[in-house]
Amino acid sequence: MNKGRRQLAAIMFTDMVGYTALMQEDEKLAKQKRDRHRQVLQESIMKYNGEILQYYGDGTLSMFSSGVEAVKCAITIQKELKNEPAVPLRIGLHTGDVVYEEEGIYGDGVNVASRLESLSVAGSILISEKLQDELTNHPDLITKPLGRFKLKNVKKPLEVYAVSANGLIVPSNRELSLEKVDSSKSIAVIPFINMSTDPENEYFSDGITEEILNALVKVEGLQVTSRTSSFAFKGKSADVKEIAEKLNVHSILEGSVRKSGNKVRITAQLINAADDFHVWSETYDRNLEDIFEVQDEISRKIANTLREKLTLQQKDEKLVTPTTENLDAYNLYLKGKYHLFKWSPENTKIGIEYLNKVIEIENEFAPAYSMLSFGYTILGAMGQIPTRSAFKDARDFANKAIELDDSLAEAYVSLGLVKIFSQWNLEGAEKAFDRALELNPGDAGVHNAYSWYLAAAGKFDEAIETAKHALKLDPLSLAINNSLGDAYLNAGRYEEAIVQLDKTLELDPNFRSALESKGWALFFLGETKKSIKTFKKYQKKTKDPLKGISGLGHVYAKTGQHDKAYEIIDKLKQRQERDKNVSLFMDFLVVYAGLNDLDNVFYYLRKSLEDGNIAFFLRIHPLGDDIRKDPRFDEIMNSFSGIKR
Repeated sequence: MNKGRRQLAAIMFTDMVGYTALMQEDEKLAKQKRDRHRQVLQESIMKYNGEILQYYGDGTLSMFSSGVEAVKCAITIQKELKNEPAVPLRIGLHTGDVVYEEEGIYGDGVNVASRLESLSVAGSILISEKLQDELTNHPDLITKPLGRFKLKNVKKPLEVYAVSANGLIVPSNRELSLEKVDSSKSIAVIPFINMSTDPENEYFSDGITEEILNALVKVEGLQVTSRTSSFAFKGKSADVKEIAEKLNVHSILEGSVRKSGNKVRITAQLINAADDFHVWSETYDRNLEDIFEVQDEISRKIANTLREKLTLQQKDEKLVTPTTENLDAYNLYLKGKYHLFKWSPENTKIGIEYLNKVIEIENEFAPAYSMLSFGYTILGAMGQIPTRSAFKDARDFANKAIELDDSLAEAYVSLGLVKIFSQWNLEGAEKAFDRALELNPGDAGVHNAYSWYLAAAGKFDEAIETAKHALKLDPLSLAINNSLGDAYLNAGRYEEAIVQLDKTLELDPNFRSALESKGWALFFLGETKKSIKTFKKYQKKTKDPLKGISGLGHVYAKTGQHDKAYEIIDKLKQRQERDKNVSLFMDFLVVYAGLNDLDNVFYYLRKSLEDGNIAFFLRIHPLGDDIRKDPRFDEIMNSFSGIKR
């Protein structure tokens, strides 16, 4: 290769994963693996007419005149290094301009390959879009698109692909979510307008919107804004550009639904937000019996329109599968979902009533069981019904839904949450969430729930990044905004928690959960006066002098205001007498923890466990740090069957 000249070349970066840690644990093994890494690279790169330009610790920089040869070489290297002693290796490849001189090689091509390697995971090969173009006429080299990513010191986001071959790892969306950015494959489905003469039919137009949204989530490579953020624009006069900017998407789908008797007219239009160009618009006049076909037709039209714009292969895939032939059952199901998504105890109970009617008339309608599981999970988490019975029902309905249809991601999410909140079965929860993520990798709710599993497993940094990814998919969701704040709080990153919780409160100043979490974050930062003020504000929004007081009692106790702390305990006793179906054992525990009265702390911990509450809060919250160090904690936890720390 001519030195001192700019030229086009394929660049390969490799890096051993975990080398530094291995050096500290077993220096001999680390060096053995490094030497094996170098030997395999030397033999393979020479075989494919490349050149190793630089070794740096546990990594290498190599150069090829052919991108195809570089990819074949990378595959050979990864397969060989799977043999013992196995070497976990990341590889990044890019074709671009480089300058090759005596002191080394540099240029944008080198930087991109380096960033792709750092984005990769052990056992995988990531390549750029530019190199992907060179593989078009090589059907034996199969790749999978992962999306567009913003790479450090690279001006424009790049489309990234993973090489797919036997023995290679293709990273999941979750593993690569940190730097992923929106592209022209991003869309928001705005609630279709109810054009029926009966305003009661709004549940139907909302249901159609959501069914299309859920279908689009299944399209590989398409980023779909989740329901909460899309529905935030329901009934508002915001224009397309404004909506797209707030949701950070390229395309908007909007439309209307007119239902009359057994007839339905659905109008849908796909809009390019940047220039307000209507890509297509169609009207569908059908019988209600054809409703699933219409949903599928609209979803496929959108998916293939976006694929066409991106010069991707068109697919005649089935995105909507009829779940029932009974239109009465389907209508009741839509009404049930409509009320569940109002996120209040009262509406959740109404939604459950509708869903129970569904299974009365069609007892094999899997989505109804899945939504029932979701409803009971909500009521259990809100403390609206006894914990033990709420999560038992949630578990039974989730298992029934999966038995009937194992492709329902929301059923696995409910099952995962139940396994955490009622059993502390982290292994079972992880399996449930892995299945949910496999079924619906683009669903914000799935990622949000998974972040709670990660917190339960003590993986707080991963929980934060997963919650961030969920927020990208559903930026206006109060629950997900708050979850990210809680993830920072549980990780001990209190200043970041406050920043995020303030963002949540900007969306809704009355969102009580964010106020409560902010009160805790301020307390752990030592801002006790601000903490008390925030907890008082939180309590006031409950509109009940006996509710929302345990955090305040804890801070009173920790700041020496014991009289006020005992007043809080008296109020909890009053509520215990008044609200006999509500468990307050953890509330008592929180206040006694502030008083450093560990005998009462462990008394109420035992009572909570007996009541079916596995003390999730105490296991992950900073308040429990000292309590978990006491030997009585493990002793009590281990005394309950199925309860593990």
